[in-house]
Amino acid sequence: MKKHKIVIKILLIALLLFTYTTSVYAANVEVIAKLSNAFKTIKIWLFSIATPAAAVSITVGLFMKKFSFGDEEKMRTSKKIIRGTFISYGLIILLDLILAAVESLLA
Repeated sequence: MKKHKIVIKILLIALLLFTYTTSVYAANVEVIAKLSNAFKTIKIWLFSIATPAAAVSITVGLFMKKFSFGDEEKMRTSKKIIRGTFISYGLIILLDLILAAVESLLA
């Protein structure tokens, strides 16, 4: 839980920092262009890795559930794997929205 709070705080600080520097000071255009390209590269890389990873993780969870043969511990573990995968993939999609918002502020 602490990790989530730290990540949210870092993202908010970065968002405020980028907003403040681009609106108050005469920001360097090259830096903004590099940040924009970096966000695009991160987004492409993240989605190219995350979608297959989520598919593999869900498949492993489903196979684990299917072949648990009534063992409740394996059933619980498989449900945790599947639930965690959906939550993680949802956070990645949310990160895409945050990156799009920051990118629109920089443009």
